[in-house]
Amino acid sequence: MYLGNGTTRFRVWAPFRDAVELRLDGAALRETMPLTLEGKGYWSADIHGARPGDRYAFLLDGEILRPDPASRYQPESVHAPSEVVDTAFPWSDGSWGGLPLEDLIFYEIHPGTFTPEGTLRAIIPRLDELAATGITCLSLMPAAQFPGGRNWGYDGVLPFAVQNTYGGPRALRELVDACHARGLAVVLDVVYNHLGPEGNYLADFGPYFTEQYATPWGPALNFDSAHSDEVRNFFLDNALTWIEDFHLDGLRLDAVHAIFDMSARPFLQELATEVGHLGSRLGRPVHLLPESDANDARLIREQSLGGLGHSGQWADDFHHSVHALLTGERQGYYQDFGLAWHLKKALSQGYVYDGIYSAYRKRRHGNSPRGRSGRQFVVFTQNHDQVGNRMQGERLSALISFEADKLAAGLLLTSPFLPLIFMGQEYGETAPFRFFTSHGDEWLIEAVREGRKREFTAFDWPGEPPDPQDPETFTGCVLDWRKRSTGRHRSMAGLYSTLIRLRRSLPALRELRLDRLAVWGANNDAVLTLLRWSPRERVAAVSNLTPKEEDVRLALPGTSWTRLLHTADPEWDGPGSAVPHHPEPDGRIRLAGHSLTLLRSVDR
Repeated sequence: MYLGNGTTRFRVWAPFRDAVELRLDGAALRETMPLTLEGKGYWSADIHGARPGDRYAFLLDGEILRPDPASRYQPESVHAPSEVVDTAFPWSDGSWGGLPLEDLIFYEIHPGTFTPEGTLRAIIPRLDELAATGITCLSLMPAAQFPGGRNWGYDGVLPFAVQNTYGGPRALRELVDACHARGLAVVLDVVYNHLGPEGNYLADFGPYFTEQYATPWGPALNFDSAHSDEVRNFFLDNALTWIEDFHLDGLRLDAVHAIFDMSARPFLQELATEVGHLGSRLGRPVHLLPESDANDARLIREQSLGGLGHSGQWADDFHHSVHALLTGERQGYYQDFGLAWHLKKALSQGYVYDGIYSAYRKRRHGNSPRGRSGRQFVVFTQNHDQVGNRMQGERLSALISFEADKLAAGLLLTSPFLPLIFMGQEYGETAPFRFFTSHGDEWLIEAVREGRKREFTAFDWPGEPPDPQDPETFTGCVLDWRKRSTGRHRSMAGLYSTLIRLRRSLPALRELRLDRLAVWGANNDAVLTLLRWSPRERVAAVSNLTPKEEDVRLALPGTSWTRLLHTADPEWDGPGSAVPHHPEPDGRIRLAGHSLTLLRSVDR
């Protein structure tokens, strides 16, 4: 850490090393100097003359030269020396107070494919457009340093360093500052379940990993075995650094079901406590949003009620329900979905599998989320996993009709949960989002290729997966922003903006209360009605889940209803709407195939 006045503090945990030295290559100093052993295996020294921009590495027992595990910047690669960084920055967001959880409309971005430049700074010119659409929170895929220049980010190996090809730490600060100036929050994806294989040198420093558990992606991190206190402190400090030093508004935690920790006070609980304390000190809300496929409500239950105390979670069941209904796919985990009752249950409580039997898992799965708020579930019809983990990386827009794609937008943005939009989804981007890498180890490259092929066996997709290492696999994923203003893409963008505006302006949609909704089916569940209400307003989203036109009786409460929107309207390049502007609450309407109409009733 740069202390100012030409002095830098170097500190590293290496409990089993007999000697740790600093090799400095700076403007004023070029030498190797010993560090002093502190308690608990930490080595440190304050070096006068070591300044920002100087390169350095740690020499372990006079033999092994490694970059700093807590490096703030790797200007060359994961294998090269680290760079001293000055964390001072001319922030202009002093009045930023953050956004409450219920106001978040997420927009997931992969910095490398969001623009042709593939940098964090290149995102900034697009922020006004995103804000005008109604987006309130950027959700950045991992930015921690990974090997090479092309990667999803989940192969990161230096958790504190901002990826050099994205622009490094200053570029991330500039982006966050620009977002806050436009009223946009920023959440960053972090990975605390494993590290990538290439450039992963943590084991040279200490027992960061454990052999008690294994993840699908490599060795599990040591959160509950001997010496785990310092490992936990490393990742706790990482989370707090992102929030405090980069002014982030929250963290998305990758696949926490793969964090193994049997301790009485789990790491995830301690993380929620420490982040809560930091948020209180900063005077703004800070959100922890873990991804988990366990359907375990303890993750988001208050600690006072025996939970881990996280703000909310990514929840897959809504996605799977919509996807299986609209695509007809039943391979892999989609075999657990595909019926209207799955979507009805997902809309009612967040989880479909709440302790019931899962045919895919061949066991009971999940527990009840009863008592949780809708604002604690982040839902989506596309995200990096659900698109990128398909063999060809097809987006939903490439799998279903234009009308069905608009229906999916309506289901997402009228749901009682926090919606997430995957970059480009809002205008119907057709470029795929594939899995890509740029590893340097030939053995690893081949292992990744073979591993991807094995992953797709449960889905029985035809053909061969694109080569992750081929640069064209990456470049073919870059968004084409010109589409946004042409033809049906422009209509889709307009529909998303209108749906978001209605969601934010209508109390019945804005208030994410699961005790103020009802969901029912009609016409043998071909038509689904989601009724949501506030004290003086009712809003109904009536959806035709089939491709054919349906004549359906509404069966709505109240006396006076107004049509706000129909995805089949010509305004959205639809075939036309037969839904009257003022339908009778118990009357019949004719819904175009794969369409959603939004109706409103106000108490006088």
